[in-house]
Amino acid sequence: MKKSATIILLSLFVMCCSSAMAGGTGHKYLYRLTLKDKRGTPFSIGKPQAYLSQKAIERRRRQHLEIDSTDLPITPSYIKSIEATGAEVIVKSKWNNTVLVGIDRASQYKDIQDLPFVASAKKVYTEPEEKKDNDVRDRYHTILNQLDTVYDNNYGVAREQIEMVGGLGLHRRGYTGKGMTIAVFDAGFMNADRIPALTKIKIEGTHDFLSKDKEDMYRGESHGTMTLSVIAVNEPGLFIGTAPDATFWLFRCEDDATETSAEEDYWTAAAEFADSVGVDVISSSLGYHDFDDKTTSYHYYDQNGHTSLISCTSSMLAGKGIIHVNSAGNDGMGTWKKINFPSDAEDMLSVGAVTPQGVNASFSSLGPTADGRVKPDVVALGSPTAVVSGRGTLTSETGTSFSTPVISGMVACLWQALPDKTAREIIELVRQSGNNYEHPDNVYGYGLPDFTKALKQGKHETDAIAP
Repeated sequence: MKKSATIILLSLFVMCCSSAMAGGTGHKYLYRLTLKDKRGTPFSIGKPQAYLSQKAIERRRRQHLEIDSTDLPITPSYIKSIEATGAEVIVKSKWNNTVLVGIDRASQYKDIQDLPFVASAKKVYTEPEEKKDNDVRDRYHTILNQLDTVYDNNYGVAREQIEMVGGLGLHRRGYTGKGMTIAVFDAGFMNADRIPALTKIKIEGTHDFLSKDKEDMYRGESHGTMTLSVIAVNEPGLFIGTAPDATFWLFRCEDDATETSAEEDYWTAAAEFADSVGVDVISSSLGYHDFDDKTTSYHYYDQNGHTSLISCTSSMLAGKGIIHVNSAGNDGMGTWKKINFPSDAEDMLSVGAVTPQGVNASFSSLGPTADGRVKPDVVALGSPTAVVSGRGTLTSETGTSFSTPVISGMVACLWQALPDKTAREIIELVRQSGNNYEHPDNVYGYGLPDFTKALKQGKHETDAIAP
């Protein structure tokens, strides 16, 4: 993969930003510590270069967003005091002023809880008796299978999913994501470093919040490979993604071996890292509500955008100048039925799934939020979506996980076309372009967006744009 030389410089930000390299879940217990303050921090709002890249600073300046106290890294002396108890700091969140720590003995809990700057300590992970082994890679194909290319057009099997959301008009005008940076959050990117159709993607960097083994990013789980492909692949005549000329960061922040609230901490760390390196759009096909430890599971009444750590973080992203796009969830036919966290967050785009006929997929999770906001925000083709698999084949997958990157990529293209718009303005344009905007509901939200229409509205154009 092509990696920017700036990745070496950007690595200097890691120590100051909210995400430390995770030591894995080798500890018996993980606790989320909420700290009382940031007293004694050597960092200042007036010198953001110490903890934000120039690209991140410029993104905020362009949107007239101020750097505030939430951007200041956690006080280093607090981290040293936590580590002095024998606990390992796994990840940090400067926006929420929280620290995820790992301990091996329950008796260590009192030591960290008694620290004078710790406001609360919540257990978010207990090591299971057995864990899934993910240290395998599938064999992969070096050539995309051409038998599925039934369309006589440049987009191949991906045409329908782009056409349904009015994306061809943007691409024909040259808006294909160039100059935009998209972060993809997922559980793993099986063979994305080997499949020829994916190695051509412009990857600026990667970060694994669960493991220090660099190989873990690319083995065990192919879900991220498929979501990435929907946006990024550029194989004319076979498959063209929604933003093939964008630049990408890949983040592994989902532990597919367990389902615990600690994954909210990994996701939050990834979001803050993405902010620090100047990402424009986050595409996340992850969501939570029911955990292995049922006492930590969420309730519907928690869906207000600010109760869960992950939703609280998401609700802050637009205020940092980032557009967050997240899968609504696949619980429409289950007992939960509702959208997952963080799709209840404010100022983001939650994506449901529809069939090629534009009818809602029965599995697609429903809204509204507990405080009455319309969800999902929009829908896209997700039953099924064309993808490139972790084995390097053209195939189709079903789920809001795959309707989400359709929207994420097109959002990047729209923002490329309208660079003077803020994150919140782009989000609103997408909603307004939906075919259900005049009568939004709990199934389709604002409906199928039309990105060509959104472009016209954003530019206040009167000239016709090719469909």
